[in-house]
Amino acid sequence: MSRRLKNAQLQTLTLDPESAIALHQQLFLALRQAILEGRLRPDTRLPSSRSLATDLNVSRNTVLSAYDQLMAEGYLISRVGAGSYVSDQLPDDLLQRKTEGHAPGVQAREIYLSKMAAAFMGKTRSSEKRGLPFSPGLPALETFPFEDWARLLSRHWRRPGREYLVDNPVGGAKILREALASYLGQTRAVRCHPDQVIILSGSQQAIHLVVRAFAEPGDAVWMEEPGYPGIRDSILSAGAVPISVPVDEEGFALARAREIAPAARLACISPSHQYPLGQTMSLARRLDLLKWAKEEGRFILEDDYDSEYRYAGRPLSSLQGLDDDNRVLYVGTMSKVMFSGLRVGYMVVPDDLVDIFLALRQNIDSHSPSVPEAALADFINEGYLAAHVRRTRLLYEARQKCLLSLLQEKLGDIIMVAPQGSGMHLVAYLPPGIKDKEVEREAAKAGMLVRALSGFYNLPTDQTGLILGFAGTPEQEMPHLVDRLTDIIRSKAP
Repeated sequence: MSRRLKNAQLQTLTLDPESAIALHQQLFLALRQAILEGRLRPDTRLPSSRSLATDLNVSRNTVLSAYDQLMAEGYLISRVGAGSYVSDQLPDDLLQRKTEGHAPGVQAREIYLSKMAAAFMGKTRSSEKRGLPFSPGLPALETFPFEDWARLLSRHWRRPGREYLVDNPVGGAKILREALASYLGQTRAVRCHPDQVIILSGSQQAIHLVVRAFAEPGDAVWMEEPGYPGIRDSILSAGAVPISVPVDEEGFALARAREIAPAARLACISPSHQYPLGQTMSLARRLDLLKWAKEEGRFILEDDYDSEYRYAGRPLSSLQGLDDDNRVLYVGTMSKVMFSGLRVGYMVVPDDLVDIFLALRQNIDSHSPSVPEAALADFINEGYLAAHVRRTRLLYEARQKCLLSLLQEKLGDIIMVAPQGSGMHLVAYLPPGIKDKEVEREAAKAGMLVRALSGFYNLPTDQTGLILGFAGTPEQEMPHLVDRLTDIIRSKAP
């Protein structure tokens, strides 16, 4: 019978007493493989020989023998009084096996991928740098009332109700659905009852479900150009065809969309604050789009990602609130008003579609965590969310003014940038000759996360620019950050 290591970093290693290979040699080979594959990283402290021997139920001499061989070959180093550590002097070519996916000299295997999966080749993304200055959509995390949030969580964890411990409803905790229905009605003029609200693990999951519900493989789905890449990815993952519809100063243009793809099954739009350019869809166009959906029997996905942050007047009413034929599926998130690590998004669906969307959601992951949802309901019901939004709205308005002033002062002769009436980012347009993707790469090296505007276009474009988040970057840090960005942009100027 195999013996499995109990140490958390080494649980994948096994020893077989029945093998013809001696136990100390098995252990040596297993540890060496873990080091080469990167599961045991440089400077990782290994368990003491006594502890490891106990875990494996082998003699201590077996472990000492394996450690001695690893040290002799340079995989481990001994630090007096501190134990055995993975060497930090291993040659890079030894450690490339894991990152390359195959051993040196061995050809990469050919893998058949579905058309859907093949569309994502080379498109892996990482969120590891999302916390860097100028990250679009990053809120002011330092201002969040974590003490209040911790207290609300503790309230439910100390004596959790049975309903929070056994299979949360597929649509989310009832108390949160009720809280969101009330909140959205008051702040966004969304017309719904709690059963129409479905809690999800983020707005991206909602977008994915909506596209899956209405688009067959090969069907056309309208999206904005430029637009949110997550919508395009969801369309592709459903096997459907993303149809890019250029936006203008009034937002999404239905007439242009019907010229390009008159048989589209779904329209995916951000009417209150177009992403990333920032326009607000005019009332006339909203009404035209609702008329199209009603007459053609189609549906509209309304992505309302940061509508709370409007700096001139009250937030605009949602498109869903104007809909008299139940054609709009409203999608929102808590990532912008709270923090993305919470992983809470939601959608509001028409009454007659609730059951189908609950079934689609259950097919993915059954249900979401219940106790954080109960705490979030209290956070909303007891006024903490509204107070936090009021505070951050004033803060973000000041941060936008500060960033705008610095950009105009330092780069006014090169870029075009204007204030935004809402949202959490600015768009700085670059002149021809400066490649925004090069600026994006150089900014990342300098510790800033700015997004190249051209990367949000699906169709060929000469438009270049930078998307600069201001909400999560303190004003006192902005001067030296803009100085860094200025140096990068001017170095790229022809």
